[in-house]
Formats: sequence, structure tokens, C-alpha cells
Amino acid sequence: MIPLKDVNPTSRKPVVNYSIIALCLLVWFYQLKNPYSLYEYALIPSKILERPYTLLTHMFLHGSWAHLIGNLWFLFVFGDNVEDRLGRLRYLNLYLYSGLGASLLQLLVTFIFGGLNVPMVGASGAISGVLGAYLYLFPNARVLALIPFFFFLYLTEVPSYFFIGLWFLVQVLNGLISLPFMGHGGVAWYAHIGGFLVGYNLVKMWKV
Repeated sequence: MIPLKDVNPTSRKPVVNYSIIALCLLVWFYQLKNPYSLYEYALIPSKILERPYTLLTHMFLHGSWAHLIGNLWFLFVFGDNVEDRLGRLRYLNLYLYSGLGASLLQLLVTFIFGGLNVPMVGASGAISGVLGAYLYLFPNARVLALIPFFFFLYLTEVPSYFFIGLWFLVQVLNGLISLPFMGHGGVAWYAHIGGFLVGYNLVKMWKV
């Protein structure tokens, strides 16, 4: 499913959310001019001790236009409401902590199942935390979604608990399927799972 928008008005401009989107875009254009920066700032498990800063920098890198646009669109749709409820500073903390939790779970799974030299990039772990927070804060908010079914596309509104719950289920199933192939790269499914769990439990702990 592709989210088009949520039916959930906000009371103020999501300054932090827009700033993160702008920063990811700026970094992407920097990557296009400096392609080797991808390997310098990506999170590579075997090099984590000599490059600990990549726990942060990898969150703002992307591997392709599709990767970038997909991530930022999800952030655009869901991030404004979470920032509106949490406030700007706490939202920024949520984003960064979710990205960190995402990378740590992905690292753990990688050290167990392989793929120590596979670079990890992308904001999806942190954005998964935003989705987890959204699910906790707005479980019944309506999401206008585009649903592919064979050769047809259907436009419908679904509650966020259905949309995000289904999304999370897909991450878990793909994560289990991908375990034997961890050494070959691909989507960092466990980063999505880790980020989501951190975001959900942070807002639960904060009792917003």
C-alpha cells in the first residue's frame, strides 16, 4: 500500500520534519557529486569500531532516487502529526533514537547471520520509529492509501492501525525470510523493525 495522505490535521508547521527532509535532500545531492562519500559515511558493520560516527551519518544517506523518495514521502505523510503532538525537541530525539535503535538491531542480526561488509544506508530505520509513534498516538486516524491488486489500483481510506500494522507485519515476515541471505545485502528489514519498536515504546514511556 502507498500512503497518499492522512486525514489528521495539525496545529503548527512541522519545522523539524521539514528540516530533516531538506537535510536528506542536501546530502543526496552531495552524494551525487561525491559518490565515494557513500562508503565513507555508510554504516559498515565490520568497520563500526573505527567509524562510530556512521551510526548517525548513515541515516541521511540513500542508495537511489527511489530509496530517497519512498523514505521521505512516508516521513512527509506521518511525521507532521507526531511532531505536532510531541513538540520539536522531543520529536527530534524520537527520530534520532529510533535511527540508532534501528542500526543496533540490524548490527546485532548481521553479526549473528553474516553480512559484515555490507553497507547500510537510509533514513528508513528512523522513519520506522515515526511510524511506531504514529501508531501509538493516532491508532484510529484515517490514511488515504493506494492499494495495488493484480493489475488494478484502488484508492481507499483505512485506519492507521490497519495500514501501519500491515506494514510492520510485512517487515517482520521479510526479515525472517531474509535471514539466510544476510550476506548478500538488500533491504535492512531489522532496522525497520528496531526503529519501529523504539519509536512506539518511546512515546509510550513518555506518556504523551
